[in-house]
Amino acid sequence: MSIVENPPSTKNPTTTHPAPRVRGVLYHSAVGTDHGDDVLPLNLMRDRYPDLYGRHRSRYDGREWVLEQPVPPLDCTWGDVVFFSPVDSQLIFEALAESGRPVTPVAFPTLDAGVLDPARTCVRLMRKSATGPEAEPADADDFLPYTTGTLRAVSRVSWAAIQRLRTLPADEPWLPWVDVPHVLHRGPVPIRHLRTPKAQR
Repeated sequence: MSIVENPPSTKNPTTTHPAPRVRGVLYHSAVGTDHGDDVLPLNLMRDRYPDLYGRHRSRYDGREWVLEQPVPPLDCTWGDVVFFSPVDSQLIFEALAESGRPVTPVAFPTLDAGVLDPARTCVRLMRKSATGPEAEPADADDFLPYTTGTLRAVSRVSWAAIQRLRTLPADEPWLPWVDVPHVLHRGPVPIRHLRTPKAQR
Protein backbone atom coordinates (compact mmCIF):
# COMPACT_ATOMS: atom_id res chain seq x y z
CA MET A 1 0.00 0.00 0.00
CA SER A 2 1.47 3.29 -1.03
CA ILE A 3 0.87 6.55 0.72
CA VAL A 4 0.31 9.61 -1.43
CA GLU A 5 1.28 12.79 0.34
CA ASN A 6 -0.57 15.98 -0.31
CA PRO A 7 1.48 18.26 -2.54
CA PRO A 8 2.85 21.34 -0.84
CA SER A 9 0.63 24.38 -1.11
CA THR A 10 1.64 26.89 -3.74
CA LYS A 11 -0.18 29.67 -1.96
CA ASN A 12 1.90 32.33 -0.30
CA PRO A 13 0.38 32.94 3.14
CA THR A 14 1.59 36.54 3.02
CA THR A 15 -0.02 37.29 -0.34
CA THR A 16 -2.36 40.25 -0.13
CA HIS A 17 -5.19 40.95 -2.50
CA PRO A 18 -5.97 44.40 -3.86
CA ALA A 19 -8.77 46.25 -2.14
CA PRO A 20 -12.16 45.97 -3.87
CA ARG A 21 -12.92 48.76 -6.30
CA VAL A 22 -14.88 51.49 -4.53
CA ARG A 23 -18.27 52.28 -6.05
CA GLY A 24 -19.86 55.69 -5.95
CA VAL A 25 -19.61 59.26 -7.23
CA LEU A 26 -17.46 62.04 -5.80
CA TYR A 27 -17.69 65.79 -6.38
CA HIS A 28 -14.63 67.95 -6.91
CA SER A 29 -15.49 71.17 -5.12
CA ALA A 30 -12.04 72.81 -5.11
CA VAL A 31 -12.52 74.30 -8.57
CA GLY A 32 -9.34 75.81 -9.99
CA THR A 33 -6.80 73.59 -8.23
CA ASP A 34 -6.15 71.84 -11.51
CA HIS A 35 -3.26 72.86 -13.71
CA GLY A 36 -1.64 71.00 -16.55
CA ASP A 37 -2.74 67.37 -16.41
CA ASP A 38 -3.55 67.05 -12.71
CA VAL A 39 -5.64 68.30 -9.82
CA LEU A 40 -2.97 69.22 -7.29
CA PRO A 41 -2.72 69.39 -3.51
CA LEU A 42 -1.67 72.82 -2.26
CA ASN A 43 1.80 71.71 -1.24
CA LEU A 44 2.58 70.42 -4.74
CA MET A 45 1.01 73.52 -6.26
CA ARG A 46 3.36 75.69 -4.19
CA ASP A 47 6.42 74.09 -5.74
CA ARG A 48 5.17 73.81 -9.33
CA TYR A 49 2.89 76.82 -9.84
CA PRO A 50 3.62 79.54 -7.25
CA ASP A 51 1.12 82.03 -8.73
CA LEU A 52 -1.72 79.52 -8.64
CA TYR A 53 -0.67 78.51 -5.14
CA GLY A 54 -0.86 82.09 -3.91
CA ARG A 55 -4.43 82.43 -5.12
CA HIS A 56 -5.66 79.25 -3.47
CA ARG A 57 -3.51 79.62 -0.37
CA SER A 58 -5.34 82.88 0.41
CA ARG A 59 -8.42 80.83 1.37
CA TYR A 60 -6.51 79.86 4.50
CA ASP A 61 -5.47 83.39 5.51
CA GLY A 62 -5.82 83.66 9.26
CA ARG A 63 -6.12 79.90 9.67
CA GLU A 64 -2.82 78.71 8.23
CA TRP A 65 -2.58 76.04 10.90
CA VAL A 66 -5.26 74.05 9.06
CA LEU A 67 -2.76 73.12 6.34
CA GLU A 68 -0.51 71.49 8.93
CA GLN A 69 -3.22 69.27 10.40
CA PRO A 70 -2.10 65.63 10.21
CA VAL A 71 -3.96 63.03 8.19
CA PRO A 72 -2.66 59.90 10.00
CA PRO A 73 -4.14 57.21 7.71
CA LEU A 74 -2.29 58.74 4.74
CA ASP A 75 0.85 59.74 6.66
CA CYS A 76 0.66 63.33 5.45
CA THR A 77 -0.89 66.71 6.23
CA TRP A 78 -3.96 68.64 5.08
CA GLY A 79 -1.83 70.48 2.52
CA ASP A 80 -0.79 67.20 0.86
CA VAL A 81 -4.25 66.01 -0.15
CA VAL A 82 -6.80 66.68 -2.87
CA PHE A 83 -10.33 67.07 -1.53
CA PHE A 84 -13.51 65.54 -2.86
CA SER A 85 -17.03 65.56 -1.47
CA PRO A 86 -19.28 62.49 -1.32
CA VAL A 87 -22.24 64.89 -1.27
CA ASP A 88 -23.86 66.70 -4.19
CA SER A 89 -23.33 70.43 -3.71
CA GLN A 90 -26.82 71.44 -4.88
CA LEU A 91 -28.49 71.06 -1.47
CA ILE A 92 -25.60 72.83 0.25
CA PHE A 93 -25.80 75.92 -1.93
CA GLU A 94 -29.59 76.02 -1.93
CA ALA A 95 -29.48 76.16 1.87
CA LEU A 96 -26.76 78.81 1.79
CA ALA A 97 -28.87 80.95 -0.55
CA GLU A 98 -31.73 80.84 1.99
CA SER A 99 -29.46 82.66 4.45
CA GLY A 100 -29.40 85.62 2.06
CA ARG A 101 -25.93 84.99 0.65
CA PRO A 102 -25.45 85.87 -3.04
CA VAL A 103 -24.92 82.30 -4.17
CA THR A 104 -24.54 81.28 -7.80
CA PRO A 105 -25.39 77.58 -8.24
CA VAL A 106 -22.38 75.61 -9.41
CA ALA A 107 -22.41 72.14 -10.94
CA PHE A 108 -19.11 70.64 -9.87
CA PRO A 109 -17.17 68.05 -11.86
CA THR A 110 -17.63 64.47 -10.73
CA LEU A 111 -15.27 61.56 -10.34
CA ASP A 112 -15.92 57.83 -10.42
CA ALA A 113 -14.98 56.79 -6.88
CA GLY A 114 -13.25 53.69 -8.24
CA VAL A 115 -10.50 55.82 -9.78
CA LEU A 116 -8.92 56.58 -6.40
CA ASP A 117 -6.56 54.09 -4.77
CA PRO A 118 -7.99 53.12 -1.35
CA ALA A 119 -4.43 52.89 -0.01
CA ARG A 120 -3.97 56.61 -0.71
CA THR A 121 -7.50 57.73 0.20
CA CYS A 122 -9.60 58.07 3.36
CA VAL A 123 -12.81 59.70 4.55
CA ARG A 124 -12.67 62.42 7.18
CA LEU A 125 -15.77 63.12 9.26
CA MET A 126 -16.28 66.81 9.97
CA ARG A 127 -17.90 68.56 12.93
CA LYS A 128 -18.34 72.31 13.24
CA SER A 129 -16.81 73.77 16.37
CA ALA A 130 -19.25 74.99 19.01
CA THR A 131 -17.07 78.06 19.57
CA GLY A 132 -16.40 79.28 16.02
CA PRO A 133 -16.86 78.73 12.29
CA GLU A 134 -14.05 76.18 11.97
CA ALA A 135 -14.27 72.40 12.15
CA GLU A 136 -13.34 70.61 15.34
CA PRO A 137 -9.83 69.10 15.30
CA ALA A 138 -9.92 65.50 14.16
CA ASP A 139 -9.40 62.52 16.41
CA ALA A 140 -8.71 58.92 15.41
CA ASP A 141 -12.42 58.12 15.10
CA ASP A 142 -12.93 60.84 12.48
CA PHE A 143 -10.90 58.99 9.84
CA LEU A 144 -12.64 56.14 8.05
CA PRO A 145 -11.41 53.70 5.41
CA TYR A 146 -12.25 54.49 1.81
CA THR A 147 -14.81 51.83 0.93
CA THR A 148 -18.14 51.60 -0.87
CA GLY A 149 -19.89 51.14 2.47
CA THR A 150 -18.30 54.26 3.93
CA LEU A 151 -19.30 56.38 0.94
CA ARG A 152 -22.87 55.15 1.16
CA ALA A 153 -22.98 56.12 4.83
CA VAL A 154 -21.73 59.68 4.27
CA SER A 155 -23.30 60.57 0.91
CA ARG A 156 -26.14 62.68 2.32
CA VAL A 157 -26.05 66.12 3.89
CA SER A 158 -27.16 66.04 7.51
CA TRP A 159 -30.22 68.03 8.58
CA ALA A 160 -28.05 69.90 11.08
CA ALA A 161 -25.70 71.04 8.31
CA ILE A 162 -28.61 72.27 6.18
CA GLN A 163 -30.10 74.18 9.11
CA ARG A 164 -26.74 75.77 9.92
CA LEU A 165 -26.39 77.08 6.36
CA ARG A 166 -29.98 78.34 6.23
CA THR A 167 -29.45 80.42 9.38
CA LEU A 168 -25.83 81.45 8.82
CA PRO A 169 -25.18 84.88 10.40
CA ALA A 170 -24.16 87.60 7.97
CA ASP A 171 -20.80 88.12 9.68
CA GLU A 172 -19.80 84.44 9.73
CA PRO A 173 -17.51 82.96 7.05
CA TRP A 174 -19.27 80.73 4.56
CA LEU A 175 -17.23 77.51 4.93
CA PRO A 176 -20.10 75.43 3.48
CA TRP A 177 -18.28 72.11 3.88
CA VAL A 178 -17.23 72.56 7.51
CA ASP A 179 -19.66 69.86 8.69
CA VAL A 180 -19.81 67.75 5.52
CA PRO A 181 -17.60 64.63 5.27
CA HIS A 182 -14.49 64.97 3.10
CA VAL A 183 -12.78 62.40 0.90
CA LEU A 184 -9.02 62.98 1.08
CA HIS A 185 -6.60 61.66 -1.53
CA ARG A 186 -2.86 61.97 -1.05
CA GLY A 187 -1.18 63.32 -4.17
CA PRO A 188 -2.37 64.56 -7.57
CA VAL A 189 -5.39 63.21 -9.44
CA PRO A 190 -5.32 63.15 -13.27
CA ILE A 191 -7.79 65.64 -14.72
CA ARG A 192 -8.79 63.17 -17.42
CA HIS A 193 -10.79 61.24 -14.81
CA LEU A 194 -13.06 64.19 -14.00
CA ARG A 195 -16.40 64.46 -15.75
CA THR A 196 -17.51 68.02 -16.36
CA PRO A 197 -21.19 68.95 -15.94
CA LYS A 198 -21.44 69.48 -19.70
CA ALA A 199 -20.16 65.96 -20.36
CA GLN A 200 -22.82 64.50 -18.04
CA ARG A 201 -25.74 65.88 -20.04
